[in-house]
Amino acid sequence: MAGLFEDDAPEPAFSGPSLFGDEPESAPKAAAYRVLARKYRPTTFEDMIGQEALVRTLRNAFAMNRIAHAFMLTGVRGVGKTTTARILARALNCTGPDGTGGPTPDPCGICPNCIAILADRHPDVVEMDAASNTGVEDVREIIEATRFKPLSARTKIFIIDEVHMLSRNAFNALLKTLEEPPPHIKFVLATTEIRKVPVTVLSRCQRFDLRRVSATELAAHFGRIAEKETIAITEGALDIIARAADGSVRDGLSLLDQAIARGAEDGSAITAEMAADMLGLADRSYVFDLMDAVVAGDAARALAITDAAYERGADLGVLLQDLLGLAHLLTRLKSVPALAKSGTLPEAERTRGVALADMLSISFLGRLWQMLLKGVAEVDTAPDRRAAAEMILIRLCHVADMPPPGELLKKFSDTGPPEGGTRAAVVNGPSSGGPAPRAIAFTDVVALASAKRDAMLYAHLRQSVHLVRFAPPVIEYRLEPTAPRDFSTRLAAFLEAETKRRWTIVHANEPGAPTLDQAETATADAARQDAVSHPLVQAILTMFPGAKLETNEPAPVEPTLVSPPDWADFAPIDDAYEGDDE
Repeated sequence: MAGLFEDDAPEPAFSGPSLFGDEPESAPKAAAYRVLARKYRPTTFEDMIGQEALVRTLRNAFAMNRIAHAFMLTGVRGVGKTTTARILARALNCTGPDGTGGPTPDPCGICPNCIAILADRHPDVVEMDAASNTGVEDVREIIEATRFKPLSARTKIFIIDEVHMLSRNAFNALLKTLEEPPPHIKFVLATTEIRKVPVTVLSRCQRFDLRRVSATELAAHFGRIAEKETIAITEGALDIIARAADGSVRDGLSLLDQAIARGAEDGSAITAEMAADMLGLADRSYVFDLMDAVVAGDAARALAITDAAYERGADLGVLLQDLLGLAHLLTRLKSVPALAKSGTLPEAERTRGVALADMLSISFLGRLWQMLLKGVAEVDTAPDRRAAAEMILIRLCHVADMPPPGELLKKFSDTGPPEGGTRAAVVNGPSSGGPAPRAIAFTDVVALASAKRDAMLYAHLRQSVHLVRFAPPVIEYRLEPTAPRDFSTRLAAFLEAETKRRWTIVHANEPGAPTLDQAETATADAARQDAVSHPLVQAILTMFPGAKLETNEPAPVEPTLVSPPDWADFAPIDDAYEGDDE
């Protein structure tokens, strides 16, 4: 009786009309749709695009019978890491149509091993997703499985995808087996984050970096697939999809699938406008039109273009990113003119792009790049993305017609200051004329304190001493109230120890000269005021409202040991020291 309730029990044969009429004919079951990314997944090395270096190296390894026991495949998503691992598994286990073949870089695809591996059901090809199996126990299962020989294949293959997700202990558990696996075992590890893989693991693997596939190769590949699928699609739509794929074949095929569904309403060809509308992008012509408006400083036209793009569903933040990419392309065309003749650029870039590059200067493109770079970040943090993007475009339009600072400086340097002005030198420091001899002697005392690393004495000599008279061995000054009470005593002792002479320190009631710090600050302020009042600087500040005059402070210089001056020139030797050798 239990067998009657099993799912696989045969249904009773139909013997006539039922209570509800004749038995209807069973409707044909529709075949399950396979997305393009799976349908056109490469099955041989020849089918792979954009990975010529990888294919050439693996072919040579098979030809020389120098096949590594562990491979590390790295690259962005969708460039063929797992596909390469499966092709390697079939290449190592292919037996040929007659069942007598050996490892080959061109698997036959019809032997039992090839068929089973292609169908993802071979018992000796084990795939593990490290994103969901990250622990030591998962790795121990693999280590345990390496002890047994393959069931039907020549080599047992372990494919670990996203291997960087393994825990540190899992990596450590895998190290010994990864370094010296049994002869019938091969490891193929794949990751998109190679920097997260320990170097101890990398050193045990033969590493292959799968590069991004160029937009030109992707567009050609998608065109071939569309032809096989009998889908009409324009070259402009293919270019847009290829650029949006960002080097990933799988991402591009998914977008192509979506574009085919988008254009299937009336059977017409898929156009660039349809692809851009599907992706929420602005048409490429909008980007060039917007660049023309920005270069011309036409804010009204720029806003009209953004309004039209916004109505079509384009994200204005993405539109600014496209404008940023165009600025980069124009800079490359300006720097490398031969790029326009390479044939790798789409038609719009070859025509309108070259014309814009010829018209613009590197300095303008550099300013445009910097402002757009900051603008894109502003849009991402603004509460209203559209308003932020429009404000940035208005700002770009107003800056476009301003001359760069270098040209403005050259203009005023050639023509002179405005009428009635006088040409004055910009002062960066004190005048070159020598200071008074008395000031030079006192600065030697300050320098000596710095050289001897007496921080307290050095600081107060600069900040607290108002010099009245300096006539060695007599120093007369007024002290700030913040100076220590024993400052004069310490200064006299310091000078006596360094010069072997007695010094007299006199406190005066006269105001005295400014401290060294006050004098330097006053000199810097005077230099800044002279610079600000210079006609050339005034003209620049008028031309660029909101600009500020900044001072580049020099880096602090470590005090260097200086030889003390010959103090005998300033003070005679006292009788108390006549008997000393010095």
